Amino acid sequence: MVDSAHIYNLKAVMKEVCISAATLRAWERRYHLPMPQRSAGGHRLYSRQDIEMLKWLVARQDEGLSISHAIELWKAQQSTEQDLSGLVQAPLESISMGEAMLDELRERWVTACTAFDDQSAKHILDQAFALAAPEVICSEVLQKGLAQVGDDWYSGFVSVQQEHFATAIAIRRINSLLAAVTAPTRREHILVACPPGEEHSFVLLMLTYLLRRRGWDVVHLGADVPLINLDATIQQTKPVMVLSAAQTLYGAASLRQMSEYLQTQTVPLSFGGGIFLQVPAAARHISGYYLDRELSNVPKLVEILVTAPPDMPVAPPVSSEYAAMLRLFVHHETGIGDYVTSSLQDAQLETAHVGIAIDNLGRLISSALSLGDINLLDQSVGWLAGLLKNRGISTAAAGQFYAVYTESVKKYLGEDGAIIQDWFSKLEMTGTLE
Repeated sequence: MVDSAHIYNLKAVMKEVCISAATLRAWERRYHLPMPQRSAGGHRLYSRQDIEMLKWLVARQDEGLSISHAIELWKAQQSTEQDLSGLVQAPLESISMGEAMLDELRERWVTACTAFDDQSAKHILDQAFALAAPEVICSEVLQKGLAQVGDDWYSGFVSVQQEHFATAIAIRRINSLLAAVTAPTRREHILVACPPGEEHSFVLLMLTYLLRRRGWDVVHLGADVPLINLDATIQQTKPVMVLSAAQTLYGAASLRQMSEYLQTQTVPLSFGGGIFLQVPAAARHISGYYLDRELSNVPKLVEILVTAPPDMPVAPPVSSEYAAMLRLFVHHETGIGDYVTSSLQDAQLETAHVGIAIDNLGRLISSALSLGDINLLDQSVGWLAGLLKNRGISTAAAGQFYAVYTESVKKYLGEDGAIIQDWFSKLEMTGTLE
């Protein structure tokens, strides 16, 4: 339960809630909320429960509700005897929307985006944000909607152009919401940046918006941020935390480099991203706090990590054997790819598909070596096999590709390539490459 002891004076409430004394007194007079107690000297004293309730009301005003309507909603939820902390987590979802309506809005939005119907997509988002709190719509419609579009691309049902169109609409909406957020009320800076080479920045853009709504001063740097650029920004902003994300194994490898650099600057890293849902073991190879998969929970976790941080998990070092294997593979990667392409000229495989497979498998191998664990490829290679299958490449043809790639690795790396060769042998024995 939220603390009901009346110990906070008017000045403390004004500072934490970002509300004027005049407004607070007007609410007390007109709506009898909150109802402070008085000190021996006659000064108003408020409880933590009062403060959280006021924050909730202010947030509803930020979403466009009148104060009278916001108070009606608060009283309606109070009548169910919910704890106030539950109201802060999901203020409108239980009243205005159910899962079925959220699913319907998401499906309609995805359909409009894949039809390149800009006006319908915009109208659906207007409707969604009018019905529920931004945290809910960001997570349930935008984030999950884009994930659905990505899955449809992987399955071959959606084109790259349709995926880019949907992403552009989502980014445009979040940018418009960011433009309406009030000035930060906290002095600390949080730096938000994708690691080098990571182009998928939408989740971090949403988190920037959600954190700014909580009063954080967020410096958003976007996608593919070189570490040399990050250095200058850190020196200037002195952030209390860097927030980042990776969606691919390659992005996770790059994120490890970022985490190693941030350790030298004694700046904590918090991170998440789709790759850590697909390959959970990858998170252990990043020095930093792994965040909750639920977007709406991240602002609360950030608050805890900044105000009362536990010891930050530190990734094990990459062994010298792996470092040497990575250097050797990178040196011969072009030759390996050329050999595979030449060997498959007479096979029933389109050159473009062979090129996609070579590029992706090479990036996966180098990423796993950079992270220090070749077994991180176990799940990622299944993703690649599925991608080829969804592009019309038969299982037999895909197996032929892997066989030739394995042969090429043996040719160019010899006995020094044991780490990679042993991994291919393991997958062949388990039938994964069939």
